[in-house]
Amino acid sequence: MDVWDASILGIIQGLTEFLPVSSSGHLELGKAILGDDSLPKESLLLTVILHFATALSTIVIFRKDIAEILKGLFSFKWNEETKFSLKIVISMIPAALVGYFFESEMEILFGENLILVGFMLIVTALLLWLTDKSKATQKPVSYTNSFVIGVAQAIAILPGISRSGATIATSVILGNDKSKAARFSFLMVVPLIFGKIAKDIASGEISTDNANLLIYIVGFIAAFVSGLFACTWMISIVKRSKLKYFAIYCFIVGVGSIIFTQING
Repeated sequence: MDVWDASILGIIQGLTEFLPVSSSGHLELGKAILGDDSLPKESLLLTVILHFATALSTIVIFRKDIAEILKGLFSFKWNEETKFSLKIVISMIPAALVGYFFESEMEILFGENLILVGFMLIVTALLLWLTDKSKATQKPVSYTNSFVIGVAQAIAILPGISRSGATIATSVILGNDKSKAARFSFLMVVPLIFGKIAKDIASGEISTDNANLLIYIVGFIAAFVSGLFACTWMISIVKRSKLKYFAIYCFIVGVGSIIFTQING
């Protein structure tokens, strides 16, 4: 892996973490096109670094919100910040349970299974289309909504289902305010990213032998900067109900991946 590869992977991670096009689905498509050898062993460490970069970009974008939440939490009162934090915790439960109990089963689904990726991208397209058609409301995310959105996040582990698309779509379809839905979607994933990073590091599978520091720095910067851009852009897109363009994109790529599999099957 060279600096160019790291920068491309960083940009892809930064964009697809926030834009509703499924980073896992596009990774599977890339592996099918480039071959499994395109992702070398050191990519596991790079993956951790790129995920950390996108989590950090989320923190930067929502720094004022996070500061208010922390301030409210440390007041040790049952206030709006404490309630919001509890909703975030509730939303994490489904994905955490799936990741803990079914990790090996989920890994089987990742292996150039383009038929699955294609159909899941079509599902993502449908969700995004329905989101754009939903009426604007001022309804905040409730505790029950938090769990349902968390279920959507757990389902989004499937390659081809966009995490941001699924969680925002579910929230909006439930009748929540679009701006609040986007805010909740991006904040709810930060603890999960840090939890996954901690788990990967604790597993001992990450090797830093012969690590090229420049590669990781370039990848981090690329993911962080593109993440800042994508996160800000996505919030604007949701507010202006412009997700239909991503729905069209996901539908075309989904159908294309199915056709590609049939032709090359």
